[in-house]
Amino acid sequence: MGDKANAHPGAAGRATAADHPASVRNVVLVGHSGSGKTTLVEALALTAGAVNRAGRVEDGGTVSDYDEIEHRQQRSVQLSLVPVEWDGYKVNLLDTPGYADFVGELRAGLRAADAALFVVSASDGVDGSTRMVWEECAAVGMPRAIVITHLESARADFESMTRTCAEAFGADDPDAVLPLYLPLHGAPGPDGHAPVTGLVGLLSQKLFDYASGERKESEPGPDQLPGIEEARNRLIEGIIAESEDETLMDRYLGGEEIDVKTLIGDLERAVARGVFFPVLAAAPAAEGSRQGLGTVELLELITGGFPTPLERAAPGVTTVDGRARELKPCDPNGPLVAEVVKTASDPYVGRVSLVRVFSGTLRPDETIHVSGHGLADRGHEDHDVDERVGALSAPFGKQQRALTHCIAGDLACVAKLGRAETGDTLSAKDDPLLMEPWEMPDPLLPLAIQAHSKADEDKLSQGLSRLVAEDPTMRLEQNQDTHQVVLWCLGEAHADVALERLRSRYGVQVDLVAHKVSLRETFAAKAQGRGRHVKQSGGHGQFAICEIEVEPLPGGTGIEFVDKVIGGAVPRQFIPSVEKGVRAQAARGVAAGHPLLDVRITLLDGKAHSVDSSDAAFQTAGALALREAAADAKIHLLEPVAEVTVLVGDDYVGAVMSDLSGRRGRVLGTEQTTGGRTLIRAEVPEIEIGRYAVDLRSLSHGTARFNRAYARHEPMPQQIAERIREEAGDAP
Repeated sequence: MGDKANAHPGAAGRATAADHPASVRNVVLVGHSGSGKTTLVEALALTAGAVNRAGRVEDGGTVSDYDEIEHRQQRSVQLSLVPVEWDGYKVNLLDTPGYADFVGELRAGLRAADAALFVVSASDGVDGSTRMVWEECAAVGMPRAIVITHLESARADFESMTRTCAEAFGADDPDAVLPLYLPLHGAPGPDGHAPVTGLVGLLSQKLFDYASGERKESEPGPDQLPGIEEARNRLIEGIIAESEDETLMDRYLGGEEIDVKTLIGDLERAVARGVFFPVLAAAPAAEGSRQGLGTVELLELITGGFPTPLERAAPGVTTVDGRARELKPCDPNGPLVAEVVKTASDPYVGRVSLVRVFSGTLRPDETIHVSGHGLADRGHEDHDVDERVGALSAPFGKQQRALTHCIAGDLACVAKLGRAETGDTLSAKDDPLLMEPWEMPDPLLPLAIQAHSKADEDKLSQGLSRLVAEDPTMRLEQNQDTHQVVLWCLGEAHADVALERLRSRYGVQVDLVAHKVSLRETFAAKAQGRGRHVKQSGGHGQFAICEIEVEPLPGGTGIEFVDKVIGGAVPRQFIPSVEKGVRAQAARGVAAGHPLLDVRITLLDGKAHSVDSSDAAFQTAGALALREAAADAKIHLLEPVAEVTVLVGDDYVGAVMSDLSGRRGRVLGTEQTTGGRTLIRAEVPEIEIGRYAVDLRSLSHGTARFNRAYARHEPMPQQIAERIREEAGDAP
């Protein structure tokens, strides 16, 4: 693992179908935006021989070319797959966005991978978001390693950054986060900064010099050995502490020299078990060079230390009607179970689905069953359909290289699955199955949109449905109260990408409008009203009179209708008509056009005509009576209140609580949690938290998360209610 005698020269560069799960490694790259994940993927592809010395594939693009939006925004906005071959292994590198708005793409990458490389910039350090992802991986026991990049920065200090990583990631056991190599520095430049030109392997005590652009191995000089002795001893002790051989520590402490091959074997097993987390360094190759610093060592770590798909327990599987189904782990000959981890639209081949196969073997041109359940709240209807698999391929830049099959443990792109959406399960037509979905973050930033023109209006519905099919972290809402189309996103950058895709990919131009919350109305005190609907205009007339009393009820009661008519003043057959009329008027509102609720409406008296009274007449009279009662009464405007929970680092608790109070929030309590964080519970009017997803991220430097749930409607402060009424009166 980086200390082997010879590095493999690299594969031919064409991703092929894997023949056995043991020869596959699925690795997701995690790190904050700008940490160098995409650059590292390209450097690994170059070292593996998958691209030429200029870092480009045969079509002239880079290995990571995928989406024009990424080029325009100069950052990754979606999950991308780059398969390479190294030393007889197929390595699927999953590059994820580092910006918090695209955490859904990160979660998809974690689902598809069996191990994670945490990419940390030597000049920027470890941010709070990366720490939280580390904890997510730790909760499921995912093997991890750390790669320190940007060593060329004048502020870069590998040793200091290694200590920072141990503090950030090794809270339970700092000795489980240790470097496998130390950097070798060249001569200082004019600015006094000495560039990193190579690495020294702590286990093998060999030098790996990259100064020429090719990795060259040599023995260290006598003056170099003492400098690595302390770090080497600590690494050996850390490996032995995690070894499954309980006698190894006694032998080491007794002065016995432990064989390097034994140490490497124990290291690889500890990494695969997710109990030891090595720190490595990497840098892209210089122009004209074939190997970037540390890339050989990384590929050897991935192939030698990271687990095979056989070692990963598959997510839970059931039949489509919910009965549990036991499957042999990662069996290429077992029943087909695969999952769509990403959906994208290609301008040339249409919809392309990135699929991870967990059981069985997926082949082109076979008919499979597509099951999608459990995301109805995000605009995804449950579905069970049969579809024919199109071509299987491995992405490489803007090319798709054909695959003959995709076995359990591998990933592939599937063309022309017209109904499959992200999160769907693919299984055999005669044995349909359903995988337990992975956790999706809730989109909490509302984007109210409307079509820019009539032509856009015709295409809007289809464009939005395709958008949410690709990205389950978006939620589409057709709000029946406000009559707005609302696209819920994770943040401003997420929203910008959604609008850009609507425009460029689906040809739909939209305008943003102010998002409205669902307000309600209620009576503040008792009131009475008389509805009189009498018309005579030749032929059959209309006659209906009714008198009602309206009184407020406790919140959450709804609308009660009570009949107290005496003596048949309103004939029995027309009493349901009065109720229908007042309920229809209540739904339309009585003051500012918002639904009325939490009142009791009592029918007291009325009059009818033997010929001219009718169902329609009494419906109209009931509505008029309610409007008259409201005209002389004080009407409260009710606003929705949300239950909000905020998980935030202890350093930001005071600022978050102060901010919630400024939003008319009521803090209900706090609770200390693990990792130096606090859970704050509060109730906040929904009108005050429309942009809270953006504001909280800024307030906490990206380290806080929140959830919201509707609690109830309650009276709005008078001055705010007056402003809302004035705005409603000014509306065209």
